Amino acid sequence: MKVVILAAGEGKRMHPLTYTRPKVMLPVANKPILAHLIDSCRQAGLSDFVVVAGYRAAVIQDYFSDKALPAGATIEYVSQEKQSGTGNAVYQVRDRVKGPFLVLNGDILLHPNDIGAVTSRNEMQMGLYELETVKHLGVVELKDNRVRQIHEKVDNPPSHLVNAGVYLLNEAIFDALEKIPQSPRGEYELTAALQLLIDNGHAISGHRLAYWEDISYPWQLLEINERLLKGMKEERAGVIEDGVHIKGDLSVGEGTVVKSGAYIEGPVMIGRDSRIGPNCYIRGSTAVGNDCHIGAAVEVKSSIIMDHTDVPHLNYVGDSVIGQGCNLGAGTKIANLRLDKGNISVRGIDTGRRKLGAIIGDNVQTGINCSINLGCMIGNDCAIGPGTLASGVIPPNSALLPHKTRPGKG
Repeated sequence: MKVVILAAGEGKRMHPLTYTRPKVMLPVANKPILAHLIDSCRQAGLSDFVVVAGYRAAVIQDYFSDKALPAGATIEYVSQEKQSGTGNAVYQVRDRVKGPFLVLNGDILLHPNDIGAVTSRNEMQMGLYELETVKHLGVVELKDNRVRQIHEKVDNPPSHLVNAGVYLLNEAIFDALEKIPQSPRGEYELTAALQLLIDNGHAISGHRLAYWEDISYPWQLLEINERLLKGMKEERAGVIEDGVHIKGDLSVGEGTVVKSGAYIEGPVMIGRDSRIGPNCYIRGSTAVGNDCHIGAAVEVKSSIIMDHTDVPHLNYVGDSVIGQGCNLGAGTKIANLRLDKGNISVRGIDTGRRKLGAIIGDNVQTGINCSINLGCMIGNDCAIGPGTLASGVIPPNSALLPHKTRPGKG
């Protein structure tokens, strides 16, 4: 059975992190979301993948061409040059599949047991997940475990069963896709074709998933990163010098050196060829990527630090996501807690988090003694000058400079 993964979208709500990569390639526990999903499929016994790519497709292809595909798996790519909806994306694979095939949204995480349960059925399936709050999500009505009605983001949802983006389909879907009109937002929706099949007497069963992670906003990466790190397997492939104190689970990649005086409270994951310490403090639920530097008198807590990023001197990073190729100047600190201990909002959205630092894009540089306020979003290729306070949403390619000071006398 082939697995069709829908991975063509940009993920604009994930800006600034998706300016340079598709949403499915955002890392949690040092691996892209899409790679975690493919791993789960492999564990469920599936090996043939068709990835529908579009926005920055080369990022996906480059990653999986670098020996990142699990053993025994094959992957082929289909292009959706214009993102015209999930129905249009599925239609692109009509010549690549025969018989039943599995369709998965590429920005979700699943358990292998759920994947196996869905693919073991003899009729079309739709994966569902029950949530207490379903605002802004598509919900499904069941009758006798059969899908009767699919609702797209209605004001008064009749159900708490969310469409999880997991489908077992067959070739009948392509005829239905040819008959549906564009949605009000100008897209061809897979759910519209499924509803057409249901209305014409096709049986689609609902399968309640035991585990499902869906990522909509950047701060949700921190929550998922924390959960994945709790289940990680320890690996000590790098060099850990004498005088390093480790408490809890730690994974260290090849070529990484953890220098004396580092204090690490797991679960912590550190990638390849990184330099850690001396005399730094890395706290739990932190993932540090490849070729990174966490230096002296630095504290990092509950954060994601992507590849080629340096946090080298006298820094504090808490509950933050930092993109690739960044460098924090000595003394740069990131705030992560309001004085009134209330929830932090970003772009007018309540994150539901009391602690949230910064979301920083790629290639951001800060000068010495910068302060970055909680909930700050910094776009790619920004320069934050010495002694500057960065706050709110900062567009890409911005330069924040300190106020000019009057020269002293004498």
